[in-house]
Formats: sequence, C-alpha cells, structure tokens
Amino acid sequence: MNESKSEIQSFYKNKTIFITGASGFMGKVLIEKLLYSCSDLNKIYILMRDKKGRSCDNRLEDMFNVSMFQRIQTEKPQVLKKVIPFNGDICSDNLGLTHEERERLINEVNIIFHCAASLRMNAKLKDAIEMNMNGTKRMLNLGKEMKHLQAFIYLSTAFCHVDQKEIDERIYDSSNDPEDILKLVQYLNEDTIDRITPKLIHPHPNTYTYSKHLAEKLVANEFPELPCCIARPSIVFPSYKEPLPGWVDNLNGPIGVLVGGAKGIIRSVHCNGNFIVDSVPVDLAINDLIIIAYKIATNLRNSKSIFVVNMTSQIDTMPITWSEVWKRSKQFFHEYPLEEQVWYPGGDLHSNKFVHNIIVLLFHIIPAYFIDFLMLIFRQRKLQSRSIAIFHNEAMDIL
Repeated sequence: MNESKSEIQSFYKNKTIFITGASGFMGKVLIEKLLYSCSDLNKIYILMRDKKGRSCDNRLEDMFNVSMFQRIQTEKPQVLKKVIPFNGDICSDNLGLTHEERERLINEVNIIFHCAASLRMNAKLKDAIEMNMNGTKRMLNLGKEMKHLQAFIYLSTAFCHVDQKEIDERIYDSSNDPEDILKLVQYLNEDTIDRITPKLIHPHPNTYTYSKHLAEKLVANEFPELPCCIARPSIVFPSYKEPLPGWVDNLNGPIGVLVGGAKGIIRSVHCNGNFIVDSVPVDLAINDLIIIAYKIATNLRNSKSIFVVNMTSQIDTMPITWSEVWKRSKQFFHEYPLEEQVWYPGGDLHSNKFVHNIIVLLFHIIPAYFIDFLMLIFRQRKLQSRSIAIFHNEAMDIL
C-alpha cells in the first residue's frame, strides 16, 4: 500500500462516503475494503440504529472487533476513526437524522452506497415496501439535496425480474407503477393488503423480489437528475480471499440450508440439483461496487441511460450445479463436523415435490413433535414453536 496509487485509489482520496446497511454482510465487507485499500478517503458516514440495548456507537465498536477487521486493526488501526455512525433508520422520516446530521451529509457526501434492505423472502408486503421502496425513496430524496454527490449506487438483486428468461443490463418495465404501490400500502389496511398480495406480486414468488423490482424503477426515474447506478449481484457467497477466505456472518439463503444440513436438521431440500449455481463471492461483489462508483463519477455522467451492472458468475467458465455444492458440503462437514449436531450430516436434494414433502413429514415434522413430547414428559419448557421452525420452516421457507 506504500506503492503508487491506482486510479481508483486516487479517486477515493479525500472522498466522503455515506453507506446504508453498513452492519449487514455486504456492508461490513464494503467498509473494510474501503478503509484498507482506499485509506486516504476523508470519512465514511454510516446509518445505524440502536439495537437490543446497544447504541450505534457500541454496535460499531463490536463490529470492528470481529475477525474480518483484523488486518486493519493490525496494520492501520487509525483509519477506523474515519467511520462515523449516525443513529437512524431508513424506515423513519428523514431517516431518523437530526437537522445537523442531515446538513453534514448534504454538504459533505460525494458517494452513496445504498445497501440497506429487508432480505426476508416471506415478509408481509407492507413491510417489504416500507423497507425496500420507501427507504430507497427517502435516500433518493436526500441524494437530490446533496451538493457534491458524484455517484449513487443502489444495491439491487439479479433475481428481481423473474418474468425474464435472460436479464440484460437495463431497466425493465413493470405492470405496476411504484408510486401507485406506495400509495396503495399507505391507504389500505393490512388485512386487505395481505389478501391481494399473491395476485398483486404475480409472477414474483415473494415480496422481496417484487419490492426490489419496483425500487429499481424508483431509482431509474431519478436519472439523470441524480448520478444513479443499479448494481445487481446474484447469490452472494462467502468471501473468496478478502478480508478472510470463506468469511461469512449470516445464515441467509443457501448458507443457512447448508449449515442446516451440516447440523443434521435439514434432511431434504426441494431443488433441481442439475441447475447451475449463479453466485458471486462477497469480496468480488464489493470490489465491483467500489469500481462502479468510480466509473459513474468519472466516465458516465453524460450517459443517456442509467448504468446497470449485473454482478453474476460466468456459467460458461466454471459452472457448478447445486448437486455438486451439496455433495462437496457434505464431504467437508463429515471431515470438519459442527458443534451441537442434532443428527448425522446428510439429507439430499429432491426435484419431486411429493417425495420432498414425504421426507419433510417423516424427518422434519414428526421428529419435532417427538421432541416436544419428550419435553412434556420431563416437564421441560415446551419447544413446539422452536422445533417446528427448525425442522420444517427452515427446510420449506428459506429457499
């Protein structure tokens, strides 16, 4: 890092950055990479709320003490002081910021990375719209006030256009106007929204992809007034190299399923094992985001259309199927077993839903009730809600 700086490192010198979703999986890696490789930046503001009795300052301190920040703690701990947390929430009016904090952002920020989102696939439509759409709209409104903004990077997903067989790097039309949907969830009661949700979001399988799809339209509608860009990563897997090989801090999506299989909890996954896994390591995705912001600020300000980037794997280069992932995972966990296993690691993928449901009944649901029965006999606290959630919901709903 003492050698001559690259163009990208030179660009980030003295830049002020604002990040939402900083405490999330990708947010942590983004902060670490910026601080380590672009250490000459001015400061990083992050939006972070108090949680579980811990203030945002305490949460930031806890975050810096995890292993992924070890190389910064060892080599350049002084750069950690450049991260400044603001207590706020994208679901709050004005993001929950004070007037002074908002003015600081308006007068100082050069780059926005909007990474905050609700990742719950089965979230109620009202909650998904509030987080993923209203939260994005609040960020866009703030961005329009910023005096020195050079790039607004919106983190979307490669799976938000389920009606398309192939996803090009462009904006797609929607059957629903995002502004109409925002008004709809504002004025209708929750019961009515829940009843119309399946028909409203069709053909989307869940409220997550639907709300992210409409949020893209909100962002695109602000171009070219705002220097916007939409980044669409596919399934974000543990890191390839940075900050640590294989680092991950959550059990979202496939990681949760693999760990569930390793603990012997999940015995069947309804999945076609011949399908190719479209994934991207988190450190490669974060490198892309940092480069995209540089490109937007330096080369694409005069573009006639909004810049869209699909951050996906090249399936014709190193394709891997879900069956191969499952097989390798079982081999790994047989050699390096996890603690507190419920059953011997195993299970399998089943494309036939009938077969899958039979296995779920025999090896997920019935064992869960059996555990509750034993707890009842021994006069222990009944664990039905917990055990059913572990044995059944994780296998059926996470995917």
